[in-house]
Order: sequence, then structure tokens, then C-alpha cells
Amino acid sequence: MESYAGKTMKVSIMTGIRKLGWDERPIPQPQADEVLVKIEYVGVCGSDLHYYESGAIGDYIVKPPFVLGHEAAGTVVQVGKDVTHLKVGDRVALEPGRTCGKCIFCRTGRYNLCPDVQFFATPPVDGVFQEYAVHEAKLCFKLPDNVSSMEGALIEPLAVGFHAANQGRAHVGQSVVVFGAGCIGLMSMLAVKAMGVSNVYVVDVMQNRLDKALALGAKGVINGMEQDVVAELRRLTDGLGVDLAIETAGTEITTNQAIDATIKGGTIVLVGYSKSGMVNIKASNALNNELTFKTVFRYRHIYPMAIDAVASGAIDLKGVVTDVFDFDELPEALEKCVTNKAEIVKAAIRVDKNV
Repeated sequence: MESYAGKTMKVSIMTGIRKLGWDERPIPQPQADEVLVKIEYVGVCGSDLHYYESGAIGDYIVKPPFVLGHEAAGTVVQVGKDVTHLKVGDRVALEPGRTCGKCIFCRTGRYNLCPDVQFFATPPVDGVFQEYAVHEAKLCFKLPDNVSSMEGALIEPLAVGFHAANQGRAHVGQSVVVFGAGCIGLMSMLAVKAMGVSNVYVVDVMQNRLDKALALGAKGVINGMEQDVVAELRRLTDGLGVDLAIETAGTEITTNQAIDATIKGGTIVLVGYSKSGMVNIKASNALNNELTFKTVFRYRHIYPMAIDAVASGAIDLKGVVTDVFDFDELPEALEKCVTNKAEIVKAAIRVDKNV
């Protein structure tokens, strides 16, 4: 096994608001239960862009130098002495959250709610916009030969989509609307389709994103700038309303549209965060129609099923990506993602040019 002790790697560091620089750091060495992964692709997440633009998300405040990026995949190049299920050469997707394993949430299987989670690129924990990363082996999931490393990096946002679909108990025969056609909205749409839902509608105000939703298999799309969203959803469901609404846009308008467009006794899954953290809802309408609200915080126990869905051909992840940038282009890539949100639906960073 090749030794990486004493060698260095290139790391992208956030030095200030909308400022990225470069650093050379020692390649980390894996502990007994860890693996060292040569990073090949990292997806650009909305949270990365929010930290880049504003330096904070709620109480999580960036203190430079800080490393962004948490949607990663690559190849195992070194394994700790206690690791038995992975070997050098295995390609893996990295689930980015280390949990304590001891709290009541971890012990009852709800590890995504662990208060002591260390999550890539969530201050003060550095992310993985770098050439190598060590991670707990149990959080590194082997990719089948027919799943690329770029797709592996997108398993993370797909896991959010599957968790949303699970929370809404998506199933055959339902009608579903997804509010927001950004990455998480598209992943939610793909997830509910993979779970057997054929009548999936997508709402957004950017036509190119709606076009992407159609290309990925939405039954219909609604442009909120041009159409009466609630009236159109009622029309499409014979006046009853949709069985399940998944809200990923995080706006007050779309949240209330979800309430008004959902069938009596239906379910709304809230995924998107509002910029202020506050949303005023039509509580009386929700009460009158006995709606069920579910919420999503990341995911749990999803990576294996998400990888299988991609490997089986049930989900086309490559179709979600609109732009690929090389690692050297990362500063320009993040700036383009911020200034051209209407065109760049999902960007991926190719850290290793050899893949």
C-alpha cells in the first residue's frame, strides 16, 4: 500500500465573502476505522453558495480559512487497519456527517438528528474541496462499476430527495407536486418517480429549470410567474388537489400554495429553508383540511438505496448536472453559480482531471 505520509495536497480555502484562495496541506492519514480517499468529484451545493455569498447560514458562521464542499466521491487509496469492507481501488460515495453513535437519536436510528454531528463544510468543520480526504469507512459506500464518480458525488443531494419522498410516504397512484426545480427539487422529483409515482408536477419561476424537470420526466410543469399555480394544480387533479406536496423552494408563497393545492387529508413535506427562517402560513386552511406536515433534515439510512436506484437505471443523475468545472476553476465556478442561477441548475467540480 502506497504511503502518503509527508506528502501534500491542494486545498481550496474560503478567505472571505466571495473570496477563494489555495493552500498546500499535508495529506491526512487514516485512523484504524477510516479510509483515505482521493477525491474525484464534488458537487456544488446551495449551502456552499450561501456560505460563499454571505459567510453564514443561521448560527453557522464561517471563520476563514474555511474549506467548502460536502458532496463527494472518489477512490480509496489507503485503508485503516480495522477496515474490512473496503480496499484500495474501491470507488466510494462519502456520506458527509460523522455522528456520535451514543445519543438517543443515534441509538434509535435517527442519526441525522444527532446534536454532535460533524458535517463536512458546516462550520467549524472543513469540507472536501481538496484532493484527498479521510473519512469513517462506514460512511463510505462502494459504487458499482456502472455508477460514475460524478454520479457518486450526487448521491448526497439524491439522499435528501429520497428522505423527502420517504417522509411523504410516496407511492404508486399518488399525484405529487414539487415546489422548486433547483437541485433538491429535481432530486425529490426523481425520488418519487423511482418510488412509483407517475403523476409528478413541478413548479418554479425559471423556465430553464422547468425545462430540465420535463427532460428528467416530470408529467407537467407550472411557471409560477405566468400561471395560477393553485388553480392549475386543482385542474390537473379534477379539483381535488395533489396527494403530496414537497416544498423545496423555501418561500412563503410556495408554502401557502402547497397548503391550498393539497387534497383534504393530504401531506406536505417541508424541505426548503427560508432566508429569514420564518414563514407565515395559512394555518386555518391547513386545519380545515386536516393536512399533515412533515419536515426534512438531511437524511438517514439512504445511501445504499440511492446508489442502487442509480445503478439499476431507475434514476438518471447525469441529467441533473448542467455544468462541470475543473478544480483549478473553482473560484470562477462558484462565482458563476452565484451570478447565473437561472442557467446553472447543478454544477460539479472535477477534482481529479484523470477521471
